[in-house]
Amino acid sequence: MKSLSEEDLKLIEEMKTEEAVVLNMSTLTEEGVMAVKNAACERLLDQRVEEKMKSRRIGDHLSRFHVAMPKLRDDKERLPCTPQVVMEAGESQKTEKDLEDENGGAGVYNVSLKKKYILADESWKDDIIPEICDGHNVADFMDPDILNRLEELTSEEDHRRKAEKEEDEFEIEGEKLTEEQKKQLADIRKKKALLIQEHRLKKSNAQNRAAVPRKFNKDKKFTRERLGRDLSSLGLDPSSAMNRARSKSRGRKRERCDDVNDEQQSNKKLCISRSRSVLAGEGFKDSSQKIKAIKIGNKSHRKRNKDARRGEADRVIPTLKPKHLFSGKRGKGKTQRR
Repeated sequence: MKSLSEEDLKLIEEMKTEEAVVLNMSTLTEEGVMAVKNAACERLLDQRVEEKMKSRRIGDHLSRFHVAMPKLRDDKERLPCTPQVVMEAGESQKTEKDLEDENGGAGVYNVSLKKKYILADESWKDDIIPEICDGHNVADFMDPDILNRLEELTSEEDHRRKAEKEEDEFEIEGEKLTEEQKKQLADIRKKKALLIQEHRLKKSNAQNRAAVPRKFNKDKKFTRERLGRDLSSLGLDPSSAMNRARSKSRGRKRERCDDVNDEQQSNKKLCISRSRSVLAGEGFKDSSQKIKAIKIGNKSHRKRNKDARRGEADRVIPTLKPKHLFSGKRGKGKTQRR
């Protein structure tokens, strides 16, 4: 207001009314902006309250409200108190925004990522990695062929370990093996390695291959030929085992089963013939009349069996979802049976 000319002041005085409020504000320094916002919001709220007070239903709303006004308990004046420690902490502590404004603003100020380091000396935080250390150039200790030398060292160490391992492996309980035993041991280990490799290959290919049942898989089928091959590969004579397997072949089992089946069928026929034969005192002329009487009796029992009640020995198929409990919409009643 002080920097305005007399003409501008006169124009402002002419625009003043009883309801008008004049406030100072600067958009350049952002001074007084929040005060203007608060004043505008308060006047807007007062206007809304006045409009609601003029409505017809204000009486119903006022009867529901109760505004409690605090009362002084004595005449002693109690001013707001802020501890000195809090005031000092608020004044001394600066945010990153304050530091950015003090050091040139955005684009100029660079945040220091080392200021939170916990070191023995605070002056070490901004140190730079030295090029000279203890009178020596750090670059002199950098070897461009260090990776190649490391590979040579690792390969040499692997060769040494392999040689030591081979020397230790050919000794069992402190006794050295002969040349033949060493050869057999090497063959066994080679065979074991091949088996492991084959198993891993089958395991990796099993995901893309359907499993074949054992009875259709010729490689895994238990036959005399396979038994002979396995025994001969182990260095054993398969003749005795093959003869024993041939003696226990399926032909004799089938013959025995046929003999048993013939006996059972003959016994069954004997029982049927006995049941159909007419005994003295039964009152039948011949076996055909007896069979006819048995059929008529079974037919007469059929209706009685259908009307018979279910007993304990009868098969029960419970109704898992009774319709009277699961049909229709659910009401407000109990739902403990659902």
